[in-house]
Amino acid sequence: MATDARDDVSAGSLNEPIYIDGRSHLEDVTTAHDVVLVDFYADWCGPCQMLNPVLERLADTTEAVIAKVDVDEHQQLAGSFGVRGVPTLVLFADGEQVEQQSGALPEDRLRTLIEGYTE
Repeated sequence: MATDARDDVSAGSLNEPIYIDGRSHLEDVTTAHDVVLVDFYADWCGPCQMLNPVLERLADTTEAVIAKVDVDEHQQLAGSFGVRGVPTLVLFADGEQVEQQSGALPEDRLRTLIEGYTE
């Protein structure tokens, strides 16, 4: 799945989350799209699993691109963003980090956060 998503890095809005495979891939995605919500997650994390359907709906229904970073596979990348717990959500607008939230936020709050940068 990651290779297909990477091929679409310069496409418009994507309808499903992109799985990030390293720092340069994350930089490519955040610079290629206007608004990117990055989910730092772990497979063993219950709140992360509960957040998955919310992120899939947001990817399908907003202009934002949803990117996912597995903190177990990419510990240095997560550390560079100061991720201390999962899930941690980082919002990028125009290639710059503009927000960072820890914990599983409700869908309406995430949608409002995204829409603040897409309008």
